[in-house]
Amino acid sequence: MTPEEAVERLNTVLAHAWMIRTFLKHADEIQDNEYMLDVPRTLYDSIRAVEPARERGDLGDYLRRLKGKLPKLRRVAEYFNAHFKEFSPHTNFEMAAASLLGVVHQMEEIFAAVNWDDVRALIQASEGRQPPEGSQTRGPHDPRSPDPLDDIEIPEV
Repeated sequence: MTPEEAVERLNTVLAHAWMIRTFLKHADEIQDNEYMLDVPRTLYDSIRAVEPARERGDLGDYLRRLKGKLPKLRRVAEYFNAHFKEFSPHTNFEMAAASLLGVVHQMEEIFAAVNWDDVRALIQASEGRQPPEGSQTRGPHDPRSPDPLDDIEIPEV
């Protein structure tokens, strides 16, 4: 699977994860339990972590970051599946647990199928990529921007 195909599929999978997160965020049944609240928080963190890379079109960074989030996502999916009945036996919670396990399973399948040599090449290319002439990709307060004071010679006194 190409990085482009993987990102396209993962965006759809993350849309499902976002809906699970939204359901749990508003579920009164779990609001008093920090462990259960960790589930929607982890979903939020994982999805938002790849958003800048998606917006930049940086497929390598997107895939690398999201793969790094997979162990946490697996942990919260397994926890939620094992404990949701302590909070509610309602079908909505059962379906959310099954859906979240499905999200993790789909992500694992996509990551297993992606061509990681292509991903590494994308990451290396983006690390060495220079912005096109005339483009303003870095603002004046960006820590990666060169400091104009670095070029000033200060005589010793």
